[in-house]
Amino acid sequence: MSIRVLIADDEAMIRTGLRLVLDREPDINVVDEAEDGRSTVERTAELEPDVVLMDVRMPKMDGIEATRRIVGSQVRSRVIVLTTFDEDEYVYDALAAGASGFLLKYAPADDLVTAIRVVAAGDAMLAPTATRRLLERFIDRSEAPEAVKVAALTAREQQVLKLIAEGMSNTEIADELVLSRATVKTHVANILEKLQARDRVQAAAIAYKSRLMS
Repeated sequence: MSIRVLIADDEAMIRTGLRLVLDREPDINVVDEAEDGRSTVERTAELEPDVVLMDVRMPKMDGIEATRRIVGSQVRSRVIVLTTFDEDEYVYDALAAGASGFLLKYAPADDLVTAIRVVAAGDAMLAPTATRRLLERFIDRSEAPEAVKVAALTAREQQVLKLIAEGMSNTEIADELVLSRATVKTHVANILEKLQARDRVQAAAIAYKSRLMS
C-alpha cells in the first residue's frame, strides 16, 4: 500500500523538485500539490493524505497555522515541516502546533524519503543534530514546569526519553540499552502517557525544557 503525500509550497520549482524525487519511489504517491496554507488545509481535509510536506512561509495562511488546523481536525494526516536554516525561529512553533517532525528543505533526497516513511509509519522524524540545536536555542529553560512530569518517570523511562530526544528509533534504543523492541515500545508508550505528549517530537521538547538533556 503506497504512502499518499501532499506537497505544500508556494514555489512551483520546489513542488516540482519534490515531486520528481518522490515519483521515483514505488511506495510513495504524490496525490496533490498546494501553493498556500488555506488550500493546503482544504486539500488535506478532502484527500486525507498520509503525510503533508509543509512549507512554513506561504501566502493566505502560513504553514504553522495550517499545521495547527490540520492536526486539530479529524483527519489522520501527519505533517512534516520543511524549513531552511534562516527559519529556525519557526520550527519550535511548528512542532508545538502538532507537526510530526521537520526536515531541511534542501536535505538529500534519501533523507526526505526516509522522513516520509518514518512519519507515515506513525513515528516522528527527529534529525538529531538539528533537533538539539533548535530545541536548545528556542526553549526557555528558565521556566521548566515540565521537570515535574519528567521527575515522575522511572529511571529507565528517563533513560529512554533521553535517547528519544537524541533522535534514536526504538530499534536503536533497544540496542543501546540491551532491551527487546517490545519492551522499548512499552516504555515509549508509558512515557508519552505520563508526559501527556502527543508524540516523540513533543516528548523530546519536554526533555529539553525540563533540563533532562545537558
